Amino acid sequence: MRDLILGTAGHIDHGKTSLVKALTGIDCDRLPEEKARGITIDIGFAHLELGAVRLGIVDVPGHERFVKNMLAGATGIDLALLVVAADDSVMPQTREHLEILKLLRVRYGLIALTKADLVDETTREVVGLELRELVQGSFLEHAPIVHTSAHTGLGIAELRAALAGLCATVQQRTGAEWVRLPIDRAFVVQGHGTVVTGSIVSGSVATGDELEWHKGDGTSERVRVRGLNNHGRPVEAVRRGQRAAVNLAGVPHEAVRRGQELARPGYLAASKVVTVRLTVPADGPHAIKHRLPVRLHVGTAEVMATVSLLDCDTVPPGQWGLAQLFLEDPVTVVWGQPFVVRDSSAERTLGGGQVLQPSAAKVRRRHTEAIEQIERLWSDAPETRALATAWFAEFHGLTPDDLVRAAGAEPEHVELLVSGLISAGKLTPITLAANHTLLVHPDRIAELETRILGTLAVLHADHPLVTNHDRQKVLARLDYVGDEQLLQAVTDRLIRAKKVVGDARRIARADFKPKLSANQRKLKDKIVDAHAASGFTPPEPKEFANQAGGNAAALGDIFEVACAEGFLVRITSEFYLSAEAEAEMRRRVTERLTGGPGATVAEIRDLLGTTRKYAVPVCEYLDRIGLTRRAGDLRVLVR
Repeated sequence: MRDLILGTAGHIDHGKTSLVKALTGIDCDRLPEEKARGITIDIGFAHLELGAVRLGIVDVPGHERFVKNMLAGATGIDLALLVVAADDSVMPQTREHLEILKLLRVRYGLIALTKADLVDETTREVVGLELRELVQGSFLEHAPIVHTSAHTGLGIAELRAALAGLCATVQQRTGAEWVRLPIDRAFVVQGHGTVVTGSIVSGSVATGDELEWHKGDGTSERVRVRGLNNHGRPVEAVRRGQRAAVNLAGVPHEAVRRGQELARPGYLAASKVVTVRLTVPADGPHAIKHRLPVRLHVGTAEVMATVSLLDCDTVPPGQWGLAQLFLEDPVTVVWGQPFVVRDSSAERTLGGGQVLQPSAAKVRRRHTEAIEQIERLWSDAPETRALATAWFAEFHGLTPDDLVRAAGAEPEHVELLVSGLISAGKLTPITLAANHTLLVHPDRIAELETRILGTLAVLHADHPLVTNHDRQKVLARLDYVGDEQLLQAVTDRLIRAKKVVGDARRIARADFKPKLSANQRKLKDKIVDAHAASGFTPPEPKEFANQAGGNAAALGDIFEVACAEGFLVRITSEFYLSAEAEAEMRRRVTERLTGGPGATVAEIRDLLGTTRKYAVPVCEYLDRIGLTRRAGDLRVLVR
């Protein structure tokens, strides 16, 4: 059986609740105050089976003071029933509710002309003309108007038939989705604990599943589904298009409120800044200006916000603009999610639109490049939206899961989307740790590479004789990036690309050559010649101090230059070998240890014809480069 959710809409006392009761036999007014006053105050619920379709019905209040409750009830509806009383015609909340449905991007609906038994045929025709004028250009433009009376039963059968026909035309997503349930109500069932209700707006959930409970304050908690109920009957699972009552294990009732959400773990992220495409209806009360305080209604949440227009100072009626909403409390939203904004006094609906960035950093107004990227987030192409999302992720990067929330990627297709962008060179995967890969926009990688190379260039200019620099200290100059692992990974990319030379300890630009003066070069040549002649008993660096003269302070750097040019090999800071001697040492030790039980330090000393002063650091060096390893008193070859 197919499941859909129908929401009512219309002015107070136009008979919405009575019509739902005539259709279903269920009285949606559950609060004592509602029954006493004869008006709907909060949202109510009913259900109706129409052949192969099961309708969950959300009945909303029509009074202007309770529009916020109407907005909470309208979350997740698939089709709307606009209710207008024949003896009252179009009224203020008729218009406001219709405008809200349009802003929420509802695409299917019917019109019910209630209390038709109270007026004559001429009046019904006049009201019908007024309705046609009202809905012109909307999703209800061609919707049938069904004349009904909950009192006499007039048109109820016809309305059921019209609803069944409409349901057959409703198109729903058929692919895999991640579950979301905006909470609209919570209560306690004796012996079971806390139960929350809401409309499943995407995905499905089963008894025993783990969900993430977003508390509306920026925090969340994993919770287990103890049981499920759909319109009074226990079920093992619920899916998109169904009303659900979810029994949660270990959740205190007093901690749950309307506006919170349940979702697949890791799907949603709370944010106090969202970027949006903001539309002001053509017949809206007034323009929306920069810095205007508003009430944001999204999902079942209501949050105070301030509008920051990015590409203009004012959005007049009938126009749209790009904006950021700065919120007093965090919300959990996804790309493309519709929203409504009302004035701060909650008297009028000002506009609405769609979320473009569920979690945003502040964007500078009229920043051309940023605004161009935001416009790409409104593209119909998932690839374009994914790249714009990666651009805004800056150095933090993102994961495929992030693209489901932030770019509207379909869960079953996101891996294919990502692999295609990587193959095209439009996304760069950066592996930070085992099984943890970030996707970073190539522009951001290029920017980081430029900054690393630039930092090295400054260090090389300040220390022209220093061949390479401590890698950790180099990257510490870029700690504002906020991710050391990313910096290390990009540095490794530069080494693989041969733009940087070095290892895990020290690095330099590949195009850097130490700049020695003529006297320094002469001293370097003397040092190289002395080491070449001394074999395995080389002179100590301090022995050249007298020959260095004014270059004594740069003596260590000159040794490092000789190493960088391939003439010397650094064994310790006070012990260097000529490159030829180091190669011969490795050859002799390898030959001596191959097939044998190993050799002591004394035996390696005798093998090289040197002294213990040199033999001990030589053995430690051979261990360090991975040629040998220590086994008790012996050195053996690393296999």
